[in-house]
Amino acid sequence: MRVFSWSFRHSSALAAIVCLELAVALPQCSAKAGPDSVTFSQSAQSIAAYDFVEVTITVAHPDVQNPFLDVSVSGQFDGPAARSVSVLGFCDSADGSVYRIRFLATQPGRYRYTATYQEGAFHKQLSGSFQAVDGHRNGILRVDKSHPWHFVWEGTAEHYFWNGTTAFFLMAWTSDDQVRAVIDRLHTLKVNRIRTLLAGRWSTSAGEPIVPEHGYSPWLNPWVAARPESTDDPGFDYTRFNVGYYQHWERMLAYARSRDMVISVILDWNDSKVHPAALSEDEKRYYAYTAARLAAFSNITWDLGDDISSFRSLAWSHDMGSLLVDHLDPYHHLASDHPVDNAQQDRESAWFGFTSFQQWKRPIHGWMLDERKQQEATGRIIPQTNEEYGYEDHYPHWSPNYPDGQSADADRRAAWEIAMAGAYQTTGETAKRGTGVWPDAGGGWVNGRGDSTMTMLVGYAHMVDFFTSFDWWLTNPNDGLVTAGDYCLVDPGKTYVVYLPKGRSVTVILEPGSYRASWFNPRSGKTTAIGDAEGPQWTSPAPPDEGDWVALLRRK
Repeated sequence: MRVFSWSFRHSSALAAIVCLELAVALPQCSAKAGPDSVTFSQSAQSIAAYDFVEVTITVAHPDVQNPFLDVSVSGQFDGPAARSVSVLGFCDSADGSVYRIRFLATQPGRYRYTATYQEGAFHKQLSGSFQAVDGHRNGILRVDKSHPWHFVWEGTAEHYFWNGTTAFFLMAWTSDDQVRAVIDRLHTLKVNRIRTLLAGRWSTSAGEPIVPEHGYSPWLNPWVAARPESTDDPGFDYTRFNVGYYQHWERMLAYARSRDMVISVILDWNDSKVHPAALSEDEKRYYAYTAARLAAFSNITWDLGDDISSFRSLAWSHDMGSLLVDHLDPYHHLASDHPVDNAQQDRESAWFGFTSFQQWKRPIHGWMLDERKQQEATGRIIPQTNEEYGYEDHYPHWSPNYPDGQSADADRRAAWEIAMAGAYQTTGETAKRGTGVWPDAGGGWVNGRGDSTMTMLVGYAHMVDFFTSFDWWLTNPNDGLVTAGDYCLVDPGKTYVVYLPKGRSVTVILEPGSYRASWFNPRSGKTTAIGDAEGPQWTSPAPPDEGDWVALLRRK
């Protein structure tokens, strides 16, 4: 028996969505043929909400030819909301001796489940239960229904100020300690989201000093590979998964969850020239297996692929995104994809949770405002993120498109422009400095490693501190209220945020009333009181220097 049976309904763009037939309601069978012994065990009787219970199925003396194809494991459970949820299980051993099914509890209460193992005509089933208690976990990242330009944690209802960075080959580190050190360093810098690849192979075209070394292998192998360190011809067996690699990922996710770090699971990328065929059974099996293993972690979002429009079509994104979010992931984590052509985003579809732009122009503020308007025109508002607008020192300073260069300061200023458009950003540190010299393996946006010379993200941490000091999700961009060339976010009559790219006085049109005004230095993170501002119009004093500044006015 094949694990998955895929069927197409019709040939339109919608029709490429594939129906996954789950073996969750199997008839009782008394057939004797099958494995010698199949036993079930449950990981815990009580867990915190937004953790998962794992049912392990152990098979004595397995004799299937390919356990990833010839055995099906699945589960079904319900909880306090009395909603039945179907989940896929997965093989967790090369020889077919271990399988697992994971049940994520999304609220406190009692849960009941059934877990089923099937191999040919043989099947065995376990029924069980567990208790979930309130562990005050953030839970799953969602779009705020009341303020849909922004994100909110499902578990705590706290708003999430997205401050992301890229570490594409984080999982090329073979040491869990090194991976945890990267997460700890970024957490200290107030980064709360990391973009990283599940599948991909290093390409020298990026021009970074990345050196494979002991403990660092930039060839990611979610499948069994005949030549695991080959860039162009790894010899993947797309019917067998590399369970050790996935276990490495799961340990990373568990640790990142303990640091409230969201991991963007990038399923593939353009720079790798080796992919399963588009919409093939191999590709769908990869998505299904990945969802079965990783969807029970509360701290993930999905990314169908980096530079996706270079190797897949918009119709493909619609089909695979819908398959993943609507059918394979029972918890419906937020998902996106990341094209080279920003028009190639399925932004009107239900599976598409947020934009993931790639726009490098300077200044970037006006472009982000235009994209916000385009999204609003669809009638479906979702958060807007620019996840590839600058990699520190990645491009030459003489480039006419980036007159300020790709410096830490230029990227920090661009991040403020994005935030002042009511949007979010993901940046990338240099991979050339500090650790990026022979014989080191590099760092920064490539794999997350850093040293004391890399201070770029300190400036971003100041931005996090500023926005999380007030209810930023209640504000919206309105640059017409301030001096031309400055940017404004406003909650009318309550809060006014003005970003000044160059230090100068600013005039702000206010609702009538009295406001407390202060300067915020985005370069140092320091706040200085200005005094009171009176509506309906206020002109600030000149800021302390000619650098960029932020004026914050809050109603008294």
